[in-house]
Amino acid sequence: MKAIVTGGAGFIGSHLVEALIAEGAEVHVIDNLSTGNINYLPKGASLHPLDIQSEKAADTIRQLSPDIVFHHAAQVDVQRSVMDPGYDAAINIAGTANILQACVHSGVKKIVYASSCAVYGEPKTALIHEQDPVQPISFYGISKYTPEAYLRVFHQLYGLNYTILRYANVYGPRQTPKGEGGVVSIFLDRIRKGTPLVVYGDGEQTRDFVYVKDVVRANLAAAHQGDSQIIQVGTALPTSVNELLSSLQRIHGEQLHAVHRPERPGDIRHSCLSNILAYKVLGWKPRYDINRGLQETYQYVMNQY
Repeated sequence: MKAIVTGGAGFIGSHLVEALIAEGAEVHVIDNLSTGNINYLPKGASLHPLDIQSEKAADTIRQLSPDIVFHHAAQVDVQRSVMDPGYDAAINIAGTANILQACVHSGVKKIVYASSCAVYGEPKTALIHEQDPVQPISFYGISKYTPEAYLRVFHQLYGLNYTILRYANVYGPRQTPKGEGGVVSIFLDRIRKGTPLVVYGDGEQTRDFVYVKDVVRANLAAAHQGDSQIIQVGTALPTSVNELLSSLQRIHGEQLHAVHRPERPGDIRHSCLSNILAYKVLGWKPRYDINRGLQETYQYVMNQY
């Protein structure tokens, strides 16, 4: 199998590249390295340092004619999307449209698109299902949802096969301390530096934290299953920021100092994803609980320095 991973030098993408190479795939990475790190790429991956908005990126896809494209390149910082919605839209919407058009021209058999739980906005139920209303409350949520509509129409017009994976809050090694779902990496970065942990609001907001290695397994399964479907990738277990802080304190073994600041615009109060469809369609369920995932991530961060 020949695969292209956009954003393959980034957090989730680099883990996916490793897994694909381990399975014997020929893997090409399209990444402009604005946030990605070339050192994350394993031996055997071919890097094309290109922006997904560029004609060169589209030409590369057409020339390589891969079997499958995993599209992870994106602007992922909610607060940046609030401050600069045009920049956010240019990458996440226009950039994705450029990739999709190239996929059609090169005869790509399937594209797996990394979407986000941010598309739902403030959910009305404790557990979100794929059929629940989409009402994003941030520009980031809008820019992750819009390509889903593009995918459906590209499929209708040109027969481009796809699976949309809506991620819960992904965490794990290599995540930079910023962006959507980045509270784990932000906390660990501050623990490493010995600076106070910042909690926005009362800390009782909850997230569904899913470990990056589990997310990679969902992508590998989606390469062969889940055609033309939207599938959530999460643990179905909510964890509050305060609970996260307590877990990290146990792992660290020392008292952590936290300071509280006002809630931020665009932040969602509660978000937790059902994974029933993922199990039914992909045969997927998470293998990592929050404590095991945090332990591995903590060890990675501390060993880096």
